[in-house]
Amino acid sequence: MLNTVQIKVRGYHLDIFQHVNNARYLEFLEEGRWAFFDDFGMGSDTALMDEGIAWAVVNININFRAEASFGDVLEVQTRYAKLGNRSITMKQTIINAETKDTVVEADVTYVCFSKALKAAIALPDDLRQKIELAIGVSE
Repeated sequence: MLNTVQIKVRGYHLDIFQHVNNARYLEFLEEGRWAFFDDFGMGSDTALMDEGIAWAVVNININFRAEASFGDVLEVQTRYAKLGNRSITMKQTIINAETKDTVVEADVTYVCFSKALKAAIALPDDLRQKIELAIGVSE
């Protein structure tokens, strides 16, 4: 399952060199993940929060491939890459919508985190099944 969201580069996204500041890409990637979760039906689902379970980002690897500048329209592409016992890794790519240049590639790993235990826990079975269905894992 691939999700895309577009973001137009605004003046406040730029650094003194007049291109998108590296820290802003973290926000763009996060916007892509939230849109993915919304489309997946988990963005506004409070059931996990009610159980004291949250997704915690534990690793982000970003490769910067090209610059983006004021007025560019960027397409943030997000998909699942790997499903573990306690973790999920998402692959994200930011593409310049006009030039089709790859601007950023990133891998983001989350763990299923228990606020009560203050530790990573195994994915609950119902959540794992929902994710497997979305990413096309067959048994």
